[in-house]
Amino acid sequence: MHPARRCSTLLHRDLAAVCLSSLGTHAKKPGPLKISSPPTSRLSRGVHPPPTRSNSSPILLGSLQVCQMGSSSSSRLFSTLAQTLSSAALADPHVDPDEYEYEQADPDALLRECEEVLRNRPPRLHRDFVMTRPCSLQNAPLRIMQWNILAQALGEGKDSFVRCPMEALNWSERKYLILEEILTYRPDVLCLQEVDHYFDTFQPVLASLGYQSSFCPKPCSPCLDVHNNNGPDGCALFFNRRRFQLLHTTHLRLSAMMLKTNQVAIVATLRCRLTGRVFCVAVTHLKARSGWEAFRSAQGAHLLQQLRDITTQSYPEMDQENRTRVGDGEEGIPLVVCGDFNAEPSEEVYRRFMTSPLGLDSAYKCLSEDGTTEPPYTSWKIRPSGESCSTLDYIWYSERAFQVDAVLRIPSEEQIGPDRLPSYNYPSDHLSLVCDLSFSQQPHRLM
Repeated sequence: MHPARRCSTLLHRDLAAVCLSSLGTHAKKPGPLKISSPPTSRLSRGVHPPPTRSNSSPILLGSLQVCQMGSSSSSRLFSTLAQTLSSAALADPHVDPDEYEYEQADPDALLRECEEVLRNRPPRLHRDFVMTRPCSLQNAPLRIMQWNILAQALGEGKDSFVRCPMEALNWSERKYLILEEILTYRPDVLCLQEVDHYFDTFQPVLASLGYQSSFCPKPCSPCLDVHNNNGPDGCALFFNRRRFQLLHTTHLRLSAMMLKTNQVAIVATLRCRLTGRVFCVAVTHLKARSGWEAFRSAQGAHLLQQLRDITTQSYPEMDQENRTRVGDGEEGIPLVVCGDFNAEPSEEVYRRFMTSPLGLDSAYKCLSEDGTTEPPYTSWKIRPSGESCSTLDYIWYSERAFQVDAVLRIPSEEQIGPDRLPSYNYPSDHLSLVCDLSFSQQPHRLM
């Protein structure tokens, strides 16, 4: 068992209805969602003043109880055990098995429950999809969602969002804001960063909605330095298990300048059950902070090399017809890469991905008039050091294999508001990115 998985089991051993036991047995299935009365849609409500919160008992997602934060004693245990993580490869990744069964929840009912819990908050940011080309359901488009959801321990303890009230970051309601965003757009593939509530919230809830998932914690997460933390944050990848079959999963610890770093990635090879098409999807989160540009570039170079190795190798489950020309005469599996790169388009790591032999392009350039410019921001926050408005998040895709059908619009400055992000009506300092991709042609016509 992976050390982080064992740590999380110890931390949440009293939440048997949610977490796997240390023996790997099936969790108790959550019961059906129970909603007392149909709520009023938050989209139709006016903006209300921020409500006064009470110290109530833990909120239920239906009958699925999720904890608020870890206790101080369990946090110290978690921190101690987490330091034993190997500094080398991340072996034995946690991947939910396909046969791992939860009683299936109704996504519409869960969305209504989110809206009911959030009824006193301002309505969520309304965002439209921009259609970039005529879309046909015959193309079986894939909806991809990329989002740094803001680790709870960092939001409450280290990130210092000076214009965001601590009350707005309360996990008892913020988790519903995150789930509301996911349920609104219902991606086929969901890539998340800064996940520190995987085992007690996102894995069980999304499993009940039909998602299979994988989680890779940072080896030395900054969350562990925060009192009452809920364990390390990391990357998580979710996909619709009814639509996709998992062929292979790899967890990577990124290197830079011959050093193992604290940043990770997950790479999953999926086969679409509808079309038989195979592709790889990766999620990552590169090193933050100004002054680390060369470090991020080195991490990006290592990730690109690993992706090239993975997408050009052969798997017994994959036939030749699923391989496409990815560049430099090589044939490989089409690729989607999502991440918080912590890098503006002017940085070298961005140029590395744009000029990679893997033949990648950025989906959100489709929003610009000329199709060559990234949006002006994907993150907008105010910290003690000042205001930061940056483009840091990207969805990369194999240009030869995919076409972009639609992209979710970036909200305006007026929508975001003067206090920026996060806020009472948006749970993270990063905006979610969502796009619809379809395979451009049959594989043999790309070769």
